[in-house]
Amino acid sequence: MPLLDVREIVKVYPLGESVFGGGAHGEIRAVDGVSLQVHGGETLGIVGESGSGKSTLGRLVLRLLEPTSGEIHFQGQDLRQARGARLRQLRRDMQIIFQDPFGSLDPRMRVREIVAEPLVIHERLDARARTARVRELLRSVGLEESAADRYPHEFSGGQRQRIGIARALALRPKFIVADEPVSALDVSVGAQIVNLLAQLQRELGLTYLFISHSMPVVRYLATRIAVMHRGKIVEIGPAEQVTSAPVHPYTRALLAATPEMSVGR
Repeated sequence: MPLLDVREIVKVYPLGESVFGGGAHGEIRAVDGVSLQVHGGETLGIVGESGSGKSTLGRLVLRLLEPTSGEIHFQGQDLRQARGARLRQLRRDMQIIFQDPFGSLDPRMRVREIVAEPLVIHERLDARARTARVRELLRSVGLEESAADRYPHEFSGGQRQRIGIARALALRPKFIVADEPVSALDVSVGAQIVNLLAQLQRELGLTYLFISHSMPVVRYLATRIAVMHRGKIVEIGPAEQVTSAPVHPYTRALLAATPEMSVGR
C-alpha cells in the first residue's frame, strides 16, 4: 500500500469580477485531475515551470489547501474526511519545508522557539526535554547548538533553510513536502541543502514529495519524476527513464532549458 495515494485531485479558483461589471468570468484549474502515489522511503519529484500547479499540489496533499474535488489517502486513511484528533495525529507524520527561508521563519522568535513550536503543539514534553530535542535537531541539520539562542536575521539563507528543515523534522514525520527548498538560494548553497536532504532521508527513512522547477535537482534526488504542465501531470516514471528518454515534448523542453547542477555525493 502506498504511503500517499492521490486520486483525481482538482483545485479550482474562480476568476474575479470584471472591471466592467457582470460578475465572475470563468475559473482557473490550478490542479486538474492529478493522480499519483508515493511509496514509503522514496522521493517523488514534481517538476514544472512557475504556474504549473506543483506548489498548489504540494499544499493540497497536506490539506493546507482544500481540494475542489478528488481523494487523498495517507497511510490508508482518507485525509479529506479526517477531523479533530484524527487529523492532528495524521499531521504529525506530514510536514513541509517552505521555499522561502526568509519569510517562513518568524523574525520575533529565537531559533529554539521556532524549532520547538511543533513540540509545544503536539507533544507533552517538559522544558528540559524540549531543549534537548532542539539541540539534537540543530546538530542533525549541521548547525551549532548555540544557534538556538539567536534570531533568524542573524543567519544566511542556507542556514535559515536548515532551521526550517529542523522544524519540519521535530515530530519525526514519515512524509515531507519539500516545496522548492533551494530555489531562493545560490547554486552552491542549494547543493549543500540537497545533499543534506538526501542524507536525512537515508538516516531517518523519510519519504519526500520534492517540488522544483529544476530538472537537474529533481533528477539527482528523486526516485521517480512527475512532470506538471498547466495543472496536469503530462509524464511520470522512474527518474532515469524520464530524464534519459522523455516522451512528452514539454519534458524534453524542460531538460533542454535547465543546466546541470553539480551536487556530488
